[in-house]
Amino acid sequence: MTPSFVHLRLHTEFSLVDSVVRVDELVEAVAAAGMPAVAISDQYNLFAMVKFYRAALARGVQPIIGVDLRLREAADPQGPSHFTLLCQTLEGYRNLTRLVSRAWLDGQVKGQPLIEREWLTPATTAGLIALSGAQQGDVGRALLQGRTAQAGAALDTWLALFGDRYYIEVQRIGALNEEAYVGAALALAAGRGVPPVATNDVRFLAAADFEAHEARVCIHDGTLLADPSRPRRYTQQQYLRSAREMEALFADAPAALANSVEIARRCSLTLRLGEARLPVFPVPEGTTPEQYLREAAASGLAARLDAAPPAGEAAGRYRERLASELDVICPMGFASYFLIVADFIAWARRNGVPVGPGRGSGAGSLVAYALGITDIDPLRYDLLFERFL
Repeated sequence: MTPSFVHLRLHTEFSLVDSVVRVDELVEAVAAAGMPAVAISDQYNLFAMVKFYRAALARGVQPIIGVDLRLREAADPQGPSHFTLLCQTLEGYRNLTRLVSRAWLDGQVKGQPLIEREWLTPATTAGLIALSGAQQGDVGRALLQGRTAQAGAALDTWLALFGDRYYIEVQRIGALNEEAYVGAALALAAGRGVPPVATNDVRFLAAADFEAHEARVCIHDGTLLADPSRPRRYTQQQYLRSAREMEALFADAPAALANSVEIARRCSLTLRLGEARLPVFPVPEGTTPEQYLREAAASGLAARLDAAPPAGEAAGRYRERLASELDVICPMGFASYFLIVADFIAWARRNGVPVGPGRGSGAGSLVAYALGITDIDPLRYDLLFERFL
């Protein structure tokens, strides 16, 4: 049976302020409903990604990874506009992680991470599919306010970035002025040849969960459920609607439903989990991290022994121990690890950042002592390298 709808806009429990959807329960519900795929698009984060990816694959559901983001709108009194990015490829996933990280590091305004328009370029958006944000996106806001020319200009900007990977999002969740927006959005989509897509902006699994969701929102906002003046930002219709319910809602716009399935088909992100991936330390051309580590350790040990010469013939023991440790470290692939740690410890010492002499089992490594990572001589104190490993 050909699927008719896929949920592409959905927050999980990892959107800490506005969802009560648990990942495992979500995947079970999607599988039980016979939906072939589902996307998560948590606010500003990818915290649920690994748990969701594993759970979805285990139940035969295609996982689609996305994030709901906010775009800084300096001249708009309504504040940041909304849009959603979905990972189409591994390149898109990497671009999305960079954008999310940059929003938190460089784009925070009053604690809210925002995306700056200049960060969005053809290179930084490659491999990503964009949803317009419905009424809360820049195109949607302009349409609702009757600013058709501005809506078209905003659409042009997005199309220059995403081309056929940009979709005009429509929702019917009982929001204010919803039908006015849907009519204008579908007309714009048809007039410009831009595909529309239907979403349900899911925040809870069943309609009966609405009160629990509102309680969570009130806890975050510091308001009371019974307070008639508190903001009502969500509706009881933002649950995991079935494909049949969505078909009934958008009987007048079947293309918006079909495009949700098409987007799912276009997303083919494959993640390789459970593998240890250590970064590679940059070394001079013509050498390897292993060779560089051996040279740096030998040079460091020589400097240590010159500064505090051991008694008798003990120098030979140090060289034997160093060679023995390196013969274990290098084949295990940890050369870059030691070089990276030595690099940031050296930087800290040069820049007045307090660094201790070493603690725990790490002090048992002569290589660490030779590189300046620790300041404790493991041979003097009979410390075991094997315990460190």
